[in-house]
Amino acid sequence: MNLNTNLAWRVIASALGLALSALTLSAQKETPPNVVIIFVDDQGYNDIGVYGSPLIKTPNLDRMAKEGMRFTDFYSASAVCTPSRAALLTGTYAQRIGLPGVLFPHHRTGLNPEEVTIADMLKQKRYATAAIGKWHLGHEPKFLPTRHGFDWYYGVPYSNDMSIDPKMELAADVTLREGYTIDAVKYGKAPRNLVPLLRNEEVIEYPVDQSTLTKRYTERAVGFIETNKDKPFFLYMPHTMPHVPLFASEEFAGKSERGLYGDTIEEIDWSVGQVLKALKEQGVEDRTLVIYASDNGPWKLNGGKGGSAYPLRGYKFQTLEGGMRVPCLMRWPGKIPVGSVCSEVAATIDLMPTIARLTGTTLPDDRIIDGKDIWPLISGQEGAVSPHDAYFFYRAMNLEAVRSGDWKLRVTEADGVELFNLKEDISEAENLAAENPHIVKMLRALMATFDAELKSNTRPVGSM
Repeated sequence: MNLNTNLAWRVIASALGLALSALTLSAQKETPPNVVIIFVDDQGYNDIGVYGSPLIKTPNLDRMAKEGMRFTDFYSASAVCTPSRAALLTGTYAQRIGLPGVLFPHHRTGLNPEEVTIADMLKQKRYATAAIGKWHLGHEPKFLPTRHGFDWYYGVPYSNDMSIDPKMELAADVTLREGYTIDAVKYGKAPRNLVPLLRNEEVIEYPVDQSTLTKRYTERAVGFIETNKDKPFFLYMPHTMPHVPLFASEEFAGKSERGLYGDTIEEIDWSVGQVLKALKEQGVEDRTLVIYASDNGPWKLNGGKGGSAYPLRGYKFQTLEGGMRVPCLMRWPGKIPVGSVCSEVAATIDLMPTIARLTGTTLPDDRIIDGKDIWPLISGQEGAVSPHDAYFFYRAMNLEAVRSGDWKLRVTEADGVELFNLKEDISEAENLAAENPHIVKMLRALMATFDAELKSNTRPVGSM
């Protein structure tokens, strides 16, 4: 081969290399981001270091805030478990889809298989999907995560203070603990606080050792990340804790200054650290959005068993701020400004529309989606404001409150008509209704209009 021919081949090889590099960069650019949602159960607004907890140590959650964004005015869609989860996964107020209250093992209803979840939506882009943790959207097979877009499920099907449904399918390799036999499970009395562990649609352990749940969820979450590092994935990780009864593993039990409740939070914080570590080790943290939030506010319990919503008023079950305003942290290196704080109104119902935008997927257009795209807030765009002119607070099917801007109106049988300026009075201590009748009238009209619209545009609950 002469010099000219050799030079020509080098030019061709160089051109091919540049072309391949361009294609690779283009492919990388087009690869949609991974999404991890960590959703804890009954954690109070105050129960993280960066939200002011004086005793609970949360270095990994504090790190998420330092490396990402902390939300101060972020809301769940309900002050109880089932509707808060239904709303997050469908982007819709749970009252619209027939799940306004908590499901129990005797119920034969659940999230309608016709509903589109975040996992269903991400299947448009062939995401790997897993749900690891507490489901609580129906325990019958047709309502489980495997029927709602998730490739794989591992967890407890409802709250950990409930019991087993004797009709549940037991796996061939089921582990029975505490002296239980198959006959005892199927025909005996089902005590409270003894719950099953599921793999996909079968019980693999009963009663589950609850002290190991956070650790086992974490191990499987890390394994899922390792297995799916080369493809886009969605990990939904709804922890069982700190719902009562409280449990922590041997490594964390008795370690927190805040008692057993603090132990559970500090173990969850460890879990978050393990997930972040796995993302880094697998080389995917720069293309992964991680979201951390609670499903509602803390229980009002004695003996330190419940969390703290300080400085908010109220608790779980209530449409006061303490029941529905929750801690929320988001992290995505290079995309979310580090150490940022967002004080605009945002909510769990906004996650689905936002994820749709980021992943290039399409929201269903044959139904109402109540959530809004909040990426301008998350990305710290200058001048970005909440897309919600009004955000609504339901208790069961009763619309009790609305927030519009800084104002919140709450109308209940117990407390009457209450109007608060949340910017000046985060604790809802000063009722300004008497001094502002025009604002009360305007907000009551907003509530009436929205409630009428929602109730005229409901979708059926899933049923057997």
